[in-house]
Amino acid sequence: MRKLFSALPLVAMMGAAASAAPAEDDLAARGATWWRHVQILAADDMQGRGTGTPGYDKAADYVIGQFQALGLKPAGVEGYKQPIAFVEQTVLSGESRASLVGARGETALAVPGDIIFSGSGGPVPGAIDAPMVFAGYGLHLPEVGHDDFAGLDLKGKIVVVVSGGPAEISGALKSHARSERGHWLAAQGALGMISLVTPGQVEIPWDRRKALASAPAVYYEDVAMRDTQTPFLNAQFDPARSADLFAGSGQDFAAIAAAADASKPVASFPLALRLKAAVAARRVALSSPNLVAVMPGSDPKLAKDYVVLSAHLDGYGVGTPIKGDAIYNGALDNASGVASLIEIAKALKASKVKPKRSILFTIVTGEEKGLLGSRYFARRPTVPSKSIVADLNFDMALPIFKLTSVTPVGYDQSSLGQDAAAVSEAMGLPITPDPFPDRNVFIRSDQYAFIREGIPALFFKYGFKAGTPEATVEKAWRANIYHSPFDDANQPVMPAETAKLNDYVTAVTLRVANADTRPSWNSDSFFKRFVK
Repeated sequence: MRKLFSALPLVAMMGAAASAAPAEDDLAARGATWWRHVQILAADDMQGRGTGTPGYDKAADYVIGQFQALGLKPAGVEGYKQPIAFVEQTVLSGESRASLVGARGETALAVPGDIIFSGSGGPVPGAIDAPMVFAGYGLHLPEVGHDDFAGLDLKGKIVVVVSGGPAEISGALKSHARSERGHWLAAQGALGMISLVTPGQVEIPWDRRKALASAPAVYYEDVAMRDTQTPFLNAQFDPARSADLFAGSGQDFAAIAAAADASKPVASFPLALRLKAAVAARRVALSSPNLVAVMPGSDPKLAKDYVVLSAHLDGYGVGTPIKGDAIYNGALDNASGVASLIEIAKALKASKVKPKRSILFTIVTGEEKGLLGSRYFARRPTVPSKSIVADLNFDMALPIFKLTSVTPVGYDQSSLGQDAAAVSEAMGLPITPDPFPDRNVFIRSDQYAFIREGIPALFFKYGFKAGTPEATVEKAWRANIYHSPFDDANQPVMPAETAKLNDYVTAVTLRVANADTRPSWNSDSFFKRFVK
């Protein structure tokens, strides 16, 4: 077991930046400073900070200026920058066609009205005509006795999967299986996958998903970095029309959806229909950098180790107008996280306790395109890969209600959970488990790129429980503001609450940086297998 510092003395030594009960006026002032960063990064002139756009580059220049003002040293390959070569792919819905073909003939599908083709991952196949098979939750987890693909002939098929998963499997493990299944299915010879969301599990309304369908996707120029080496079709289907896919199969999608909503077993079986599609796309080369800065550690030996603090700078850029607004400003997703890292750097500089290990501030690109920047950095870091001991990630922590507890996603997987728990006790912010594990948050932000490389990680969120007023507020934010032009600096927020969360993460960072031993995976964690 790791030898850890006592939480209370450490927090006290940090002073006002992370005291157990900082003065309200101090929290308000620091929250206001944090919010000013958000306002600048989410302003209209940043044009939504789309990956590879001038708006992203302008925002990057602002962040680099903050790094320089704090005295953080460049740790990229070109100063603070780590450029990445991408291909931008835009699915041309107006030129694409799709239909379902069965014994009763051919039924046209509206693109993107009924089906949305994704341009992420790699080149889309230009044409496809293939039978379909339903694979339940689409989880390949033989290690825990669950495999929705067992007994199915996948070669040359389009695989249809539904949201959710068995209650007895952890949310982290289900999320991991969903992340890996495209790569696994392609290796089995499948041609593509259609993802269904039950009406009861809809997070973003279909009309807004359609509005995002015209947004360009991005994938690595380097084929070796991609999950699939050959074209593979990824698509989503309108929840209101999902039953159409099951016509002639003798199966009732309403019953399947009810079982999925209750996390009960869902059978796999061949479908009676084929998917026929022609997918048109436009592709252009682009480049976008990660930003990397270092705060050298104070201990001559431990300074060779690095604790990564990560947040993504990119947003959705300029897209389909909603109520006349086409700029997807990305204030809380995720100018807020970048602003928090700037303020945490400031707090660490001012702290009486200095980090013994070096702190690597890694502001990544391409998160909204599939964790591309963080995956690139985790696989090709600008420091020796063995020297990275942990990743602490900030993404879309929502200051839309009071911070009374925290959810450090991944806390149950590694010794980092002990650090989080100790600071929680010291600061009176208890840990609340992820209230909605089937949302896949474990794989939906940049910490997952580090986990895939065997590096323990945490992802910090405001804590709340399902069925509470906070859950209602959070659900409404996701339904109405998330990934829309309304995630801007005009929405109501509580900046002082994020100042508290920044203090929490600052204290966790110091514990990890100053512990005698490196973080380690728990003995029963599935993810320790990725340690290289």
